[in-house]
Amino acid sequence: MSLNATPSGERVHIGFFGKRNAGKSSIVNAVTGQELAVVSDVKGTTTDPVTKAMELLPIGPVVIIDTPGIDDEGALGELRVKKTKQILNKTDIAVLVIDSQQGMTEVEQELVALFQKKGLKYLIVYNKIDLLADKSALAIDEHVCLVSAVNKEGIEALKEAIGKLAATEEKNKFIVADLIQPNDFVVLVTPIDSSAPKGRLILPQQQTIRDILDAGAVSIVTKETELAHTLENIGKKPALVITDSQAFAPVAKDTPLDIPLTSFSILMARYKGQLEGAVYGAAAIEALQDGDMVLISEGCTHHRQCGDIGTVKLPKLLEKTTGKQLQYRFTSGTEFPDDLSAYKLIIHCGGCMLNEREMQYRQKCAADQNIPFTNYGIAMAYMQGILKRSIEIFPSLHTILN
Repeated sequence: MSLNATPSGERVHIGFFGKRNAGKSSIVNAVTGQELAVVSDVKGTTTDPVTKAMELLPIGPVVIIDTPGIDDEGALGELRVKKTKQILNKTDIAVLVIDSQQGMTEVEQELVALFQKKGLKYLIVYNKIDLLADKSALAIDEHVCLVSAVNKEGIEALKEAIGKLAATEEKNKFIVADLIQPNDFVVLVTPIDSSAPKGRLILPQQQTIRDILDAGAVSIVTKETELAHTLENIGKKPALVITDSQAFAPVAKDTPLDIPLTSFSILMARYKGQLEGAVYGAAAIEALQDGDMVLISEGCTHHRQCGDIGTVKLPKLLEKTTGKQLQYRFTSGTEFPDDLSAYKLIIHCGGCMLNEREMQYRQKCAADQNIPFTNYGIAMAYMQGILKRSIEIFPSLHTILN
């Protein structure tokens, strides 16, 4: 996968925050070398978060986010401020831009405290230093950069500082490569139905194939209707079968018990750091009662089709499994409620379009409010009696379902 094709969820998210007219948009344009954001002397020019996926040297693939002023006023301003704070949930590196002539005010101090509370890596950027006669009054430490967006002073140093913080975000994470050996055969079961994207595979399937190739193993892609024939004729016992959640039941039936079986959804939960919590959360399905509300949330905003897994298949399977009449709320994209008290269970997609920080934030919101949280594939495997088999490849989880 080329850097230009790097999915948003795999990019370092860099958010620029600050008061109106501090020069956030000018700094964004100077750092990126592009006119990504509209610049004006009028306060509040940036009215909504501006997001751009791009390559930023020396970092690599990033998502740049320019946010509205944190001191925006009025009812609409309050909504913008709320949206700005929500951006922090998916921000890996926060850049706080301050007008050096005004210095740090209580508003910026509150933002720094919020960065620290959320465990964010951050930089404080004093802008407009070309207009500052005396720089000695500015408190300088490892978090602080002095710049001028107008004459580009300090911009390269700022990019290097961001790059150093981004380097600490690098992790040796694998979807499946650490579970297999070079030259292993791995069979991927990918149903092609009305919800499958025309002419391509969905992102988790693409990422898994790349991970297998990086491990020096062999990926064999088939549909659930051809799985039995594939296993009989590949000439070698596969090290692992990985299935789409929607085909769990027929794939489990056709996969011999001596061949490990799991799903893309389970692997993505592990990749996002959520697997253990999601396995625990699936057990809450047994406790659902008539009238309980279930939140079913997706990270992307694709057009839902007939037979959609989130709005159709999951509700049907839930009611068949529990025998209860349940209520549902469906969300997608960045929409995720702050108050989860109305829900007895949250079932989330695998989150391939969301970065790890946002997925962990959503799970933590649920944990803080004592709401069980699981994902599509884990919930479906649990309801079809397949989950225990599907997590056998992870020894640390063996005790959860015993």
